[in-house]
Amino acid sequence: MKILLCHNYYQQRGGEDQSFEDEAWLLESHGHDVIRYTRHNDDITNMSRRKVATQTIWNRRTYHELRSIIQAERPDVMHCTNTFPLISPAAYTAARKERLPVVQALRNYRLLCPSATFLRDGSVCEACLGKSIPWPGVLHGCYRDSRSATAIIATMLTTHRLLKTWKRSVSLYYSLTQFARRKFVEGGFPGDRVAVKSNFIRTNAAPGDGSGGYVLFVGRISPEKGIDTLLEAWSRMTTRTTLKVVGDGPLAERVRQAANADNRIEWLGQKPLDDVLTLIGDAACLVMPSVWYETFGRTIAEAFSRGTPAIVSKMGAMQELVDHGRTGFHFEPGNADDLAKKIQQMLADPTQLANMRRAARAEFEEKYTAETNYRMLMEIYERVLPQGTDRSLVAKTTTIGQRDSTTAASTTVSMSH
Repeated sequence: MKILLCHNYYQQRGGEDQSFEDEAWLLESHGHDVIRYTRHNDDITNMSRRKVATQTIWNRRTYHELRSIIQAERPDVMHCTNTFPLISPAAYTAARKERLPVVQALRNYRLLCPSATFLRDGSVCEACLGKSIPWPGVLHGCYRDSRSATAIIATMLTTHRLLKTWKRSVSLYYSLTQFARRKFVEGGFPGDRVAVKSNFIRTNAAPGDGSGGYVLFVGRISPEKGIDTLLEAWSRMTTRTTLKVVGDGPLAERVRQAANADNRIEWLGQKPLDDVLTLIGDAACLVMPSVWYETFGRTIAEAFSRGTPAIVSKMGAMQELVDHGRTGFHFEPGNADDLAKKIQQMLADPTQLANMRRAARAEFEEKYTAETNYRMLMEIYERVLPQGTDRSLVAKTTTIGQRDSTTAASTTVSMSH
């Protein structure tokens, strides 16, 4: 089968970028012909605000390039991870004009909420959910604290809702959890066209043993990730257990100050994935204190891959992924006292902790391996492919696009920088 993968990379690398690369690897490892069409948000620094705005709503270049690629390569399906902002919804229309089925991953809440997080002022906000025009988001400047920037996203969403782009040009969507699926259906997406496929963890590592004994946070150090709740909880802990923080972001200085003031806290900064998985395996438990819904919670699956239980906010996808009392604990979102209590409860019972480690690894083996995910992805493709499609497996890789300054071409020559 030949698959055209489309993705707009973020300036600060995140889970969506990793997932795009993982799915490309997954397909190629099973012998499929993968074509990559990519853009990168670093290009925005060389573009005028007006150009960014117009391309967010409709990128003419994307439309013509993708039509040319589709005509030349004749893929069986186009699979989009992220199209915001430089690829734009023009990608879907290009595919529809060429009668190519489109699968769109729903890895954030952008199509329902201008900020993509359902979060405002540190609390969950669903003011734009189900509204044809997401005017509350503009009023509050929810995207980058800017009304003008939010207005661009609102215009894009409103325009393509009116044009019925999301309904006419996308064959099937998939969310990462049942919780996220319910939100999209609540927001107006047809339930029969929103499937569920989780992330997977690309690792053959054996389970860890938690011998480090520390508690671990892995993620972007930003308000929505609940880092303030975690640091406050640690200030109330009486144990000498170490808290290790992996990641970077706008609240990194807050973590650095906390580490300087409390020798039980270590800030390790950004780490390569292999190092992160080693740290997770040696940790007693992972903590994910996010105060937004999360569409999945990749680090939870990473923790389970190493047999490490997780303590997570009782909300959104996190609550769905962690079975309270079996693979970890839930705590009340934003409640530092409850988080501290749950951490101490987990660390105080070695037998319970050992049972949780076994259950966490079993959860990974059942739900989050590459092979399980491959079967789920093939089922999604099968739903959109027309009868009689040639599904022969041809191993080949093509990369087209990447930077805005690169000229995409309908060839098999690698054109990434």
